[in-house]
Amino acid sequence: MQFQKFLVPIGGLVLLGFAYRSYGWSGVALVSGAIVMFLLMHFNRTMQVLKRAADKPIGYVASAVMLNAKLKKGVTLMHVMALTRALGELRSPKDTQPEHYRWTDTGGSYVDAVFLGGKLQSWSLTRPEVGPEGVTSQPGKQAG
Repeated sequence: MQFQKFLVPIGGLVLLGFAYRSYGWSGVALVSGAIVMFLLMHFNRTMQVLKRAADKPIGYVASAVMLNAKLKKGVTLMHVMALTRALGELRSPKDTQPEHYRWTDTGGSYVDAVFLGGKLQSWSLTRPEVGPEGVTSQPGKQAG
């Protein structure tokens, strides 16, 4: 069970109760304004990330190697979208858990990420194989 879904609203209600008890209705107005400001800032960040992601192709990242280095277990899908500035290519059936996403760069390298409940559980980097003549080939494809 994710307690964070319940703790944040309960924390807001506790703050409102404490503000009313300490400062009356002016305290409630101040805390309510702070809560609304927090929600607006969160909404604004979400819209900014989605706006930037809308301008890029689905599943594209500038460098899969750099993305692999920056990923940390437990970050949200929104955080990864902010890093890549693109939506991931969904590789699992829609509306099933865990979700598998892929981000690919122009060199053929790609990062596969597994999200469970919106949080990153694991990821792997796959780089294209280099042939004897220095020709890169995609994994599972013939060169030349």
